[in-house]
Amino acid sequence: MRSDANIAGPMTDPVPGPRTESAGEGVSRETPPPMDDTPIGRAAQLAVEALGRAGEGLPRPDRTRVMVVANQKGGVGKTTTTVNLAASLALHGARVLVVDLDPQGNASTALGIDHHAEVPSIYDVLVDSRPLSEVVQPVPDVEGLFCAPATIDLAGAEIELVSLVARESRLQRAIQAYEQPLDYILIDCPPSLGLLTVNALVAGAEVLIPIQCEYYALEGLGQLLRNVDLVRGHLNPDLHVSTILLTMYDGRTRLASQVAEEVRSHFGKEVLRTNIPRSVRISEAPSYGQTVLTYDPGSSGSLSYLEAAREIALRGVGVHYEPQHAQTGSGNSQQSISEGIQ
Repeated sequence: MRSDANIAGPMTDPVPGPRTESAGEGVSRETPPPMDDTPIGRAAQLAVEALGRAGEGLPRPDRTRVMVVANQKGGVGKTTTTVNLAASLALHGARVLVVDLDPQGNASTALGIDHHAEVPSIYDVLVDSRPLSEVVQPVPDVEGLFCAPATIDLAGAEIELVSLVARESRLQRAIQAYEQPLDYILIDCPPSLGLLTVNALVAGAEVLIPIQCEYYALEGLGQLLRNVDLVRGHLNPDLHVSTILLTMYDGRTRLASQVAEEVRSHFGKEVLRTNIPRSVRISEAPSYGQTVLTYDPGSSGSLSYLEAAREIALRGVGVHYEPQHAQTGSGNSQQSISEGIQ
């Protein structure tokens, strides 16, 4: 279990030693500092503020937004971004489904969903045409958040899908047949461009690409963008890259600033103004079967994902957004996403 230090109430006497009062003033010369002057107090206030902002609610999309979280480069924060954005949107009042398309099942683990071999999973939906409603599970601790888990069986789905009819659109058909009302569907893709990722690109309308603020950040993106163009041209005319999210941002390093500037110069307005910081709390949360939103709601990672979710939701209804907590940056180029990276 996580420590409750970050949500602790006021301490009765945080300053050890005697407390003496001034004559006639009725106040202590050694009165403890206000809550917001102590590390625990600041963390508690941030937690309250974060959860308070989450409860404000956001405008709901007029129809379900299906977002594909993809990047063929591993270790860029795809799964972390998927589960934390999904939890953030749900805490804002939306109904959100996470579809775990990665055979490793990390998104299912992070959401506290059981996904051993016998559990009905997205594999059964893709290969055996099982209704999506039969595999979806509610996520513990986050109201309005659901998950279609992945099991190890999914590792063989790439080969099994090859011989099936309409192999590229099986996920799309399953989502279209799903009758429960949803505001968002976030699809966590494997770090490859095989049939699982193609199924996701055919099923979705928006592509969200997490890019880590590290060396070689843009490596391989050209091929992903070409695949998006191919799918748009032949299978899904509605598909487009709507969102670029900078992850693992460390404001103390010049490299992170340079990468952020380079990404913004390539992608312009598609890049969210909110950056996700490099955070120990974000890394720790999955080992407890939680998102960072429930693991440590007052952390910088939690606040950043809440802000990113607000920005995504408001962009969807055409509202201009200024982040309040997260790192921001500016890019001079407004180069179109369709031009990609040469």
